Amino acid sequence: MRTLPSLSPSSEPPRRQFIGYSPFLALMDVSEEDPRVCSSRQACSKSDAVGPSPLTSKLSEFRDSCWRFLRPHTIRGTTLGSIALVSKALIENPNLINWRLTFKALYGLVALICGNGYIVGINQIYDIGIDKVNKPYLPIAAGDLSVQSAWILVISFAAAGLMIVAWNFGPFITCLYCLGLFLGTIYSVPPFRLKRYPVPAFLIIAMVRGFLLNFGVYYATRAALGLTFKWSSPVTFITIFVTVFALVIAITKDLPDVEGDRKFQISTLATKLGVRNITFLGSGLLLVNYLGAIAAAIYMPQVFRRNVMVPTHALLALGLIFQTWILEKAKYTKEAISQFYRFIWNLFYAEYIIFPFV
Repeated sequence: MRTLPSLSPSSEPPRRQFIGYSPFLALMDVSEEDPRVCSSRQACSKSDAVGPSPLTSKLSEFRDSCWRFLRPHTIRGTTLGSIALVSKALIENPNLINWRLTFKALYGLVALICGNGYIVGINQIYDIGIDKVNKPYLPIAAGDLSVQSAWILVISFAAAGLMIVAWNFGPFITCLYCLGLFLGTIYSVPPFRLKRYPVPAFLIIAMVRGFLLNFGVYYATRAALGLTFKWSSPVTFITIFVTVFALVIAITKDLPDVEGDRKFQISTLATKLGVRNITFLGSGLLLVNYLGAIAAAIYMPQVFRRNVMVPTHALLALGLIFQTWILEKAKYTKEAISQFYRFIWNLFYAEYIIFPFV
């Protein structure tokens, strides 16, 4: 399965469950018969028999399934992007900072997470067969979450997100939010299911993860500060940079899923051109992105902090080259591909982390 702005490291490992393990015993390095722990083997057996109640255990399992259903790595990207753009707008207008706006920002973040949950959730509902091959650890594919429960969750996410946005951010942002939900729907849901076609799939991912998130959050923040919308050079930079990055994620997210995509006749660039070629294509696009960031800092010192932009993007570019070399040396095994894709997401997070300081 491939998810949207979604977009998920298919390498995400299944969670391990440890039953009957005591961290205290591990730290103390004692056996179960040590008198400091229990007075007899009988007492230990009795203690081991006491566990969480069935209700508590079921609630814990359901919570874990819901968390995996949300695809945490996509939430991290959404959260970091929102915080970075809000921070930048506030840094540009420090005299207008009103701490009551914190609550509005939190409402907006919750709405974005709800939208994110709807998009990745609807994708999982329609990708169960593919996920059993590519991502068997996902909750629906693993049988940990029923399809009915998944539908309840995605409908709840969409409804909650729309209500929050409509009540707090006005008609324009509400329209942008609805556009994001619509694009996420036609990406996964028949008869459209545009994820089957490489170019529309890439454009949807780039639009949602790249343009809509950055423009929408920045616009909403300026509106909350009582300002009309105006592009700033740093925000223009991050929007272009992340849109290109989202395109790279859209390309490379297919790398670990080639087996399932071929089985279910999903046409992707990875199945057509091969894993190695797509790896070099994605890495090449990101290197152009980093070179563009360095050039912007050199030629626009009045806008960007050169001492931040140049070294950080040079280091990130070197890290990308190194990881691509490691993947080549590993002969593109599934494990190495998954590690490479996780690294791409880490680069994505890093860009938002440094953005407020550029």
